[in-house]
Amino acid sequence: MVRRKLTVLGASGSIGASTLDVVARHPQRFEVVALTAHSRIEVLAAQCRSHRPRYAVVGSSADAQKLAAILAGEGVATEVLAGAQALAEVASLAEVDTVMAAIVGAAGLAPTLAAVRAGKRVLLANKEALVMAGSLFMTEVKTHGATLLPVDSEHNAVFQSLPADYQGGPAARGVRRILLTASGGPFREAALADLAAVTPDQACAHPNWVMGRKISVDSATMMNKGLEVIEAHYLFGVEAANIEVVVHPQSIVHSLVEYADGSVLAQLSNPDMRTPIAYALAYPERIEAGVAALDLCAIGKLDFQRPDSQRFPCLALAYRALAAAGSAAAVLNAANEVAVAAFLDGQLPYLRIADSIAATLDALPTAATADLEAVLAVDAEARSVAGRITRGWRR
Repeated sequence: MVRRKLTVLGASGSIGASTLDVVARHPQRFEVVALTAHSRIEVLAAQCRSHRPRYAVVGSSADAQKLAAILAGEGVATEVLAGAQALAEVASLAEVDTVMAAIVGAAGLAPTLAAVRAGKRVLLANKEALVMAGSLFMTEVKTHGATLLPVDSEHNAVFQSLPADYQGGPAARGVRRILLTASGGPFREAALADLAAVTPDQACAHPNWVMGRKISVDSATMMNKGLEVIEAHYLFGVEAANIEVVVHPQSIVHSLVEYADGSVLAQLSNPDMRTPIAYALAYPERIEAGVAALDLCAIGKLDFQRPDSQRFPCLALAYRALAAAGSAAAVLNAANEVAVAAFLDGQLPYLRIADSIAATLDALPTAATADLEAVLAVDAEARSVAGRITRGWRR
């Protein structure tokens, strides 16, 4: 068996750690060539000890020196690099055939595009890449012959529920609509009056999933689902009117596809990211992921409800940005990242996250984003505007 050679972008995060857990279960199938992390040096050092990659990349030269010293002292022959250019280099290495794109936020766009332009098999866990630059990104996938496999549990579920030769487009292969499921997060049943006093720790206490703090807040506000609507539009060629969000508290049905004949196909599994990661890593084969078998009798019931627009205003903002097209989704993403960071720092009230995003969208006109430089310019401007807006509402 020829082993797949793998770069993991964002190895120290929850997706990266889950990826390496699956990889470690199948040493005959996978070889880790490069691992990257922004600043979690101790975590990355432990991963390098376990997986012995040829390269490790961190954000700064100072952290690179620290990591290199740790690894040298333990006899680990991993070359340590630093900076954005190094990220792009390990994403496009000739010896690598598969790239797990798991860097959170806008920082993941450039290295993920580098992997696409190198024609790699890209396992996409960074939803912001498509949110910020959907049309550009998908054009690059086609131009360079890259293979794009979604890792988000919802999009991976949709991918599994579509026909194998599905190419997107209106009513392609009889597809009527896509239904993305959402847990509803920690505040699904909280009194609306109590949301004003929500703390970062409360927002990060997801009832079903173990995730990083930023995406946990996105789940609480349901912005993560809004970003996934935008992502689904580009991944599967389905218009916004045919993408619906359904609250499903158990997080067992990960998404569904409805067909013209009334059939609805769904993918079910326990809420563990190793399931979609394993599917993407081994596609089209299926491999053991370390996930417990699903016991439907123990679960007992599966509930579904429509999202509450008052509780989750961020969802409507995402649909608004998708309808506006152009740069609007990049503005939405940047404003959300700024607002969530301010909230996690204890500087912005929870309910002002959506207000800040809406005000940023109002402040910036929609523009064309024909290339990466234009996307990054919009991102920078939106962050500046969102920063001023959030400062006005800080505690």
